[in-house]
Amino acid sequence: MDGSRAAAAAAPPGGGGRTWGDGEGGGRAAEEDEGGEVSLREWLDRPGRAVEAPECLHVFRQVAEAVSVAHAQGVAVGSARPSCFVVSPPFARVAFIESASGSDASGSDASEEDGADHHDADDDAQPPRRPNNNNGAAQARDGHHKGFPLKTVLAMELNWYTSPEEADDGPGGATFASDVYRLGVLLFELFCSFETLEEKMRAMANLRYRVLPPQLLLRWPKEASFCQLMMHPVPDTRPKMSEVLQSEFLNQSRNSLEEREAALRLREEIEEQELLLDFLLQLQKRKQDIADNLQDTVAFLSSDINEAVHQQSALGQCGNFSIELDKEVSSGTVEDQSDCGSRKRFRPELLAVDMEEHNRSMEECSRTVPSSVVIQESVLSKSSRLMKNFKRLETAYFATRSKFSSQVGNPVSSRHQVVKRTTGSAVGTEGSSIDDFALEGHSGRRQRGWMNSFLEGLCRYLSFSQLKVRAELKQCDLLNSSNLVCSVGFDRDKEFFATAGVNKKIKVFEYNMIVNEHRDIHYPVVEMPNRSKLSCICWNSYMKSHIASSDFDGLVQVWDVTRSQVFVEMREHERRVWSVDFSLADPTKLVSGSDDGSVKLWSMNQAGSVGTIRTRANVCSVQFQPDSARSIAIGSADHKIYCYDLRNIRAPYCTLVGHTKTVSYVKYLDASTIVSGSTDNSLKLWDLSMNQGRIIDNPIQTYTGHTNTKNFVGLSISDGYIATGSETNEVFVYHKAFPMPVLAYKFNVTDPISGQEIDDQSQFISCVCWRGQSSTLLSANSSGNIKVLQMD
Repeated sequence: MDGSRAAAAAAPPGGGGRTWGDGEGGGRAAEEDEGGEVSLREWLDRPGRAVEAPECLHVFRQVAEAVSVAHAQGVAVGSARPSCFVVSPPFARVAFIESASGSDASGSDASEEDGADHHDADDDAQPPRRPNNNNGAAQARDGHHKGFPLKTVLAMELNWYTSPEEADDGPGGATFASDVYRLGVLLFELFCSFETLEEKMRAMANLRYRVLPPQLLLRWPKEASFCQLMMHPVPDTRPKMSEVLQSEFLNQSRNSLEEREAALRLREEIEEQELLLDFLLQLQKRKQDIADNLQDTVAFLSSDINEAVHQQSALGQCGNFSIELDKEVSSGTVEDQSDCGSRKRFRPELLAVDMEEHNRSMEECSRTVPSSVVIQESVLSKSSRLMKNFKRLETAYFATRSKFSSQVGNPVSSRHQVVKRTTGSAVGTEGSSIDDFALEGHSGRRQRGWMNSFLEGLCRYLSFSQLKVRAELKQCDLLNSSNLVCSVGFDRDKEFFATAGVNKKIKVFEYNMIVNEHRDIHYPVVEMPNRSKLSCICWNSYMKSHIASSDFDGLVQVWDVTRSQVFVEMREHERRVWSVDFSLADPTKLVSGSDDGSVKLWSMNQAGSVGTIRTRANVCSVQFQPDSARSIAIGSADHKIYCYDLRNIRAPYCTLVGHTKTVSYVKYLDASTIVSGSTDNSLKLWDLSMNQGRIIDNPIQTYTGHTNTKNFVGLSISDGYIATGSETNEVFVYHKAFPMPVLAYKFNVTDPISGQEIDDQSQFISCVCWRGQSSTLLSANSSGNIKVLQMD
C-alpha cells in the first residue's frame, strides 16, 4: 500500500489522470468526431434513465480497465468519479478528462490540500462537456436537470466517492484500494436510478454503511454482492483490479454485450451495403437510360447520314453539268450569264426591287473562276461559322428531328407549306440554292423531307456573313434632342419609305436617291407635321399614297402623301395609341391598339369605328393576319398574345402564354405562325396550328441574344429572317429555324466635337423594317440615326 502511494507521489500533479488519459487519447479523438458527448454524471442522473445491465456493465468495465491500466503503471487514480468521465454514442463509450476543479486526488500536491478546499472548488465546478454541435439536445438535457441541481450533486460526489480510510486518515493521497472502493460506488450508481434528489441522497447515505436498496438486491443480486465486496470497510479485503476484471458477473455480461455490439455493427454494415447497392443501381439505371438514348441517337444519326449520302449521290447526275459549266467559264464562252448569277443566292424578287444587286452578281460571274473553286471556298467559309455555333445547331437539329418523329407520315408540315405559298418564291421554297437550281433544270426537284427542312434553315443561316451599311440618312436636324424615330416603313412598291417619331413629323424619302446619291444632307420628298408625337405608321398595300399613323394623344389618322394632308381622322381612343395596321387582304380595313386597353376596328368607308375589343391591359401591338381581314393578333402588357376572330370579338379564339414581361410586338410570319417580341429579352415563334384548346403555352422557338428590357426596339420579318433592335444600340437578325442570331450590327456613335467613336449606353435601336422580301433592312435608333443595311 505504501509503495502505491510513493509511486503516486512521484508523479506530477494530476499525473495519474494524464497518464491514463494519454493512453486513451486516440480513442477520445475518434469519439469527438461522433459528437453528442455528455459527462458521465449527467448520464447517470438523467431523469427516467432505464437500467440496462449490458450497457451499465459496459460503462463500468471501461472505467475499470482504465483504472487497471493506471494501477499497472503504479499510479492510483484518485479521481475515478462520474464527473471526470464523458460518455459518447453509439455504444456508450467512456473517456477520461480532467476534473472540473482542476484538482487531482493523487500525488504529493493533493496531500497539501485539505478537504474543505476540495469541497469549495467543487461547489462552483461544472460537469465537463466536450464541444457538441447539437445545441438543441444540449439545451434539452439542461432542461431535464432542473430537478437535479448539478452543483449540489457535484459537491456531494466527492464525499460519496471518498473511501472510509481516506475519511478517517485525512488527506493522505489515493490508494489502489480506495480506487476499488470508488468503483464500487460507481457500480451502485449505474444499477440504481432515482426519480428525486432526496431519494438519491438517502440511498447514497445508506451506501456508506453498505446498506443497499431492496430492489437492487432482488433484481441484481450478483452486482449488489460485488458492490458490497468492493466497498468493504477493510481495504485489504477489497478485491484487486485483476480480480474485478476477471469477476464472473462482469465477464458473463461482456459476451452478451459484445454480441449485441456485433449485431449492431452488422446491421449498420448491412444498411451501408444496402445504401451503396441502391446508389449503384440508381446510377446504373441512369447510365443505362443515357446509353439507350445515345444508342437511339446514333441509330437515327446513321439513318440521316445514309439519307444524306443518298441525296448526294442523286445529285451526282448534275456532275456533267458542273464540269461543262467550269469549261465554259474558263474559256469565257458562257452564253447565259443569268444562270451563273443564281449562285449568288439572291431571290427573284430582287430583280424587280434591286437591279444594282443583280448587276453586281453578274459582274462576279464574269470572272473566270471555275464554279468548283467558288463552291469549295464557300464551304470553307461556312464551315467556320458552323463550328462556331455547333452546340446550338446541334440543339436545333435534335429539336427538328424530334418533331419529325412525332410527324411520321407527314414529312412536310402544313406550316412549311404555308410558308412556301406566302413567300412567292419562284423556285418554290425559302433558301433555294444552286443545288435546287441544278436539279430543277436537269433532274427535277429532289425529294423533300424533314432533313431538307433542317438543311434549308442551315443554308439560310449560313447564307450571309455580315450586315454592311449601304447608306446612311443624313438629316439637317440630326442634333435635335427630340429626334427619336419610333416607326419606319416602305410603301407598296418599295420606292419610298417614311419615318415618324417624337419630332411630330412624318418624313417620306425616296429609297434610290438615298442609296445611290451621296449627299451631305438628305431632304425628304414630303414632310407632314402632326400636333402630337407619333408612335406608329403603316402604308396601305393597295393605295400607294395612303399612310396611317397613330400618336400619343390617342389619335388615328390616314394621310394622303401626294397632297401632304390628312383626309381621315379617327378620335375614339382615350389614351396613347401604340400601334396601327392596314389589312393586306382588305386595304379598307384598319386596326389600332391603345394604352386604354382597347383595340379599335376601322373601315375607310364608314365614319367611326366598326368594332371595339376590350382587354384588361395596355395594348402595345396589333396586326392583321396576312391573308385574311377577319383575324388579328394583339400584344398586351399582361405578357400575353391574344388572337381574335373579328366575327366573334367577345373572346379570343387563342391565347399565347410564355413571355414573362410586356409583349411589345406581334408579327405574322405566315397565316398560322406568329413572332412576338417582349421586354423579357426574347422573341418567340408560335404555331397556331398547334392550338388544341384556347391556350398555347409552348412556343416552337425562342430567340435570345439581343437586349430588351424597357424600350420598343422594333420587329420586322422577311422571308424567314427576323430583325429586331437591341438596347445595346445593335441590330440583330435571326432566322426562324435557329434560336441564335444570324447577324448583328452595332450603330457607331461619333462625338460631334472630337469626331471619335464613343460608347453611349443611353442609345438604343428604336425600329427596324425590311424592304419587302429583299435582304435590305432599314433601321433607326433613339438619336434619329437612320441606316440602310444589307445582308452580305
